[in-house]
Amino acid sequence: MIKALIFDLDGTLLNTLEDLKDSTNYALRYFGYPERSLEEVRCFVGNGVAKLIERAIPDGVENPDFQDCLKLFRENYSQNMYNHTAPYQGIMELLVNLREKGYKIAVVSNKFDAAVKELCDKYFTNLIDVAIGQMDDVPKKPAPNGVYKAIQELGVDRKNCVYIGDSEVDVKTAYNASLPCIGVLWGFRDETVLKNEGCEMIVNSTDAIIKLVEEL
Repeated sequence: MIKALIFDLDGTLLNTLEDLKDSTNYALRYFGYPERSLEEVRCFVGNGVAKLIERAIPDGVENPDFQDCLKLFRENYSQNMYNHTAPYQGIMELLVNLREKGYKIAVVSNKFDAAVKELCDKYFTNLIDVAIGQMDDVPKKPAPNGVYKAIQELGVDRKNCVYIGDSEVDVKTAYNASLPCIGVLWGFRDETVLKNEGCEMIVNSTDAIIKLVEEL
């Protein structure tokens, strides 16, 4: 019986892609590098902002401007992460429904921790019990450590949890944490990517999440 749902953030609960693209290009433009398209940034996200900039900047971490570019991205994104970001259709209703049914809800993301907590507080006030982002002392997804931390803070047993995300990173995270995984199709990856990682439960609507959770 499922008692808690653990969600990814970007591409699952929030459409953050436009703001991520704008801050990426702001940093690249500052250092004179070519800008990246929305679709390129869509493929770059999922493993944290350092990996995003590594993929976006020529020569990646070998580029002498990499660290400064990453710093500038963080500064710009912290000030501009609400410009275009919004919950996906049906997400607010889903979270309210889950809350009314008594489920506990957590977010585990590879986005830096301060941004995760700030975004969750702004968009999902009183609907998220635990929000965990990337921290220096917690290995990033697909390592299961963040998920374990969330489960501990929720005060539930792992066998009563399900993980929900939109990318191959999320499928691997669920597998590494020994949790069932629900993949969503409105985010940053397509169905083929999720299936290739072994995701068996894939949905294209928030209503389908409720049905699956009640069957698990």
